[in-house]
Amino acid sequence: MFNGTRETGLCLLLSAVTLISGCAATSNGPGSETAQLNPVYSPERASVLALEGKQAYDRGDVETAIQTWQSAVELNPADAVTVNNLALVLKDENRFSEAANLLEKGVGASPETAELHYNLAVISELYLLQLDKALVHYKRYQQLSGTEDKSVAGWIADLERRLQ
Repeated sequence: MFNGTRETGLCLLLSAVTLISGCAATSNGPGSETAQLNPVYSPERASVLALEGKQAYDRGDVETAIQTWQSAVELNPADAVTVNNLALVLKDENRFSEAANLLEKGVGASPETAELHYNLAVISELYLLQLDKALVHYKRYQQLSGTEDKSVAGWIADLERRLQ
């Protein structure tokens, strides 16, 4: 997962999928012309797509992996593993802003997932030069991970110094 350097510390989480309960589209009542749709969540379908995305990635079909994982995240935005995998592939494709935006949404849906904070911090610092954001997420990563990693502590101290 994390091996001490910011770049190589970016991690693909290919483990269990976090599921949320589904909700269906609703309308304003029978015969309503102004039906308003709520997001449709399908954790079961999202799990299938997440696996298909991993298989596409494993065989080197990055574009299919991206598209499949995007569909999975739409169906289950709380699946931190898939959010993280997709964000890291986007980062590898030099789509840094898109990766950071995705990680921010992932943090919103799964705020207690340390790796999302860590990867958002790294991308924010190294690729987007958003030092304030990086500092916030490195600190949150340390809180959630429950470790006092010397490397991350050093990065935090460096960012605090640079931001003064």
